[in-house]
Amino acid sequence: MSIKITRLFDFAYYAKETYNVKKAFVTKYEKEGWVATSSEEYIEKINALSRGLLKLGVKPQDKIAVISTNNRTEWNVLDLGVLQLGAQNVPIYPTISKEDYEYILNHSEAKYCFVSDIEILEKLNSVKGNIKTLKGIYTFDEVVGEKNWKEVLELGKDTSNQDEVDTLKNSVKPDDLATIIYTSGTTGQPKGVMLSHDNIVSNVLGSFERLPFETLELGNCIALSFLPVCHIFERMMLYLYHYSGVEIYFAESIEAISDNLKEIKPNTMTVVPRLCEKVFDKIYGRGEELSGFKKKLFYWAIDLAIKYEPYGANGWWYEFKLKIARKLVFKKIREGLGGNLDYMFSGSAALQPRLARFFAAANMPIMEGYGLTETSPVIAVNDIRRGGFRIGTVGRILGGVEAKIAEDGEILAKGPNIMKGYYKDPKLTAEVMSGDYFHTGDIGELSDDGFLKITDRKKEMFKTSGGKYVAPTLLESVLKQSRFIEQAMVVGEGEKMPAAIIQPNFVFIEDWIKRKGHDIGLSSEEIASSQIVIDRIQREVDACNERFGKWEQIKKFELTPNEWSIDGGHLTPTMKMKRKVIKELYSNLYEKIYRG
Repeated sequence: MSIKITRLFDFAYYAKETYNVKKAFVTKYEKEGWVATSSEEYIEKINALSRGLLKLGVKPQDKIAVISTNNRTEWNVLDLGVLQLGAQNVPIYPTISKEDYEYILNHSEAKYCFVSDIEILEKLNSVKGNIKTLKGIYTFDEVVGEKNWKEVLELGKDTSNQDEVDTLKNSVKPDDLATIIYTSGTTGQPKGVMLSHDNIVSNVLGSFERLPFETLELGNCIALSFLPVCHIFERMMLYLYHYSGVEIYFAESIEAISDNLKEIKPNTMTVVPRLCEKVFDKIYGRGEELSGFKKKLFYWAIDLAIKYEPYGANGWWYEFKLKIARKLVFKKIREGLGGNLDYMFSGSAALQPRLARFFAAANMPIMEGYGLTETSPVIAVNDIRRGGFRIGTVGRILGGVEAKIAEDGEILAKGPNIMKGYYKDPKLTAEVMSGDYFHTGDIGELSDDGFLKITDRKKEMFKTSGGKYVAPTLLESVLKQSRFIEQAMVVGEGEKMPAAIIQPNFVFIEDWIKRKGHDIGLSSEEIASSQIVIDRIQREVDACNERFGKWEQIKKFELTPNEWSIDGGHLTPTMKMKRKVIKELYSNLYEKIYRG
């Protein structure tokens, strides 16, 4: 009898009954190497953890926090071990400040916190004295003198209270709160998004209908997971992979992605546009190492790829040339990414159309989707089957979800995936809801045949002193297509004209300087202040401006002498720009643009 999935922990029991995968989760450890956990072992550990937590006094509605630097099997065991008890999992981004740790743990009234390693532990220990509800901290890694999560599993070896676990598990309702996810946000304190079991379950099942896993032989497919599991996108995908019988390998780190791809040879993975941009730039740069006919062939294939349209829309002659390009060029590129990568799924930010075209042409299509933490997260997603893939859009609206465009262009959504609200903040919740409809804050268009296109972020649009509206993300997306530009933030609210603060692509420009033999130093400060570099980037800005109206065009720009990063405070953990922070950090450049 098949298990009906209505709560998140039901996925584990369904997977065991349906697939009983031998390598349900695989994590690489320093001493043991790759260690696999089967579907059966997964459930045994979940129950042992639940029993151990009960003996620690954990009760329904208690909040258990988890902070992990990398994705790993332990995170998933903890997740469902907590949820079975009717308690809630509070995942926290590892890269945020210790002050934000303190705020989230106090705001959520977390009883226990599980951390991955000594670095996170030391950061947490510096503020734990200010967290009144916190009873204990457990580590996943072995840390001398600290409590380890295996101690909780050891407590749970005694099965005498399994009946209590089962009773609590059976009493959990689909509409019960499952997790509080604190969004990093680009301004202000983190907001606690409350998601129920049904919110996420409905999204997993709806998304499953859009993912072509049947072409990858269900039960015989490998996924590589590296995006932060504390974000709902990757977490939802892990549930979906497990539901689909997919083997999940956790990447060692973002730095090890290239090696892990070659070692694991995954069939699928989730990505963010920034990673795709870096991979494309690296691939494009390889052409410079070639010469003669090989170089011409390589760039011919690249140029062909960025004109790609799905479903043979370019005609038979294009398809014939693409077949040659795939055999002579793209096959080797695909092998460099493991050789088996059939599909990727992208979220968190807009994917540049040229990247969607290139990877699809190279037989590694990226299915772009759209959503927010508050929507569990998927509202719409592309599907390569049945004509459901359209470049430049985020696909059709998910089954069971409704979306409409408000008079001001904002996307509104409703459905079983919409959050229960912001934790302890009914006022803020009311501000984003109109009846059952959630205000996404994004501006978009919905085509007659159901494809959603995101055009801008409502709160990021601004008006110049001349009264003209500017959509910065459209300009930024075009600017970042340049290999000379790593990041760009368009500014100009209340000013006479739009301008841009730009972080050069230092790695590419260093190589460019060497190839061209320019007399420029290679430090980031020397690059950012070089008139030769400034003039070259001006050409990129001019090319961008040609695509926009005169009132939108970037009249001035300044280059930053350092890289924008999460640690530096420029970016959120999901790689979105913190506009207010960037403007403050480079106030001198802003003043130079408008007052200099």
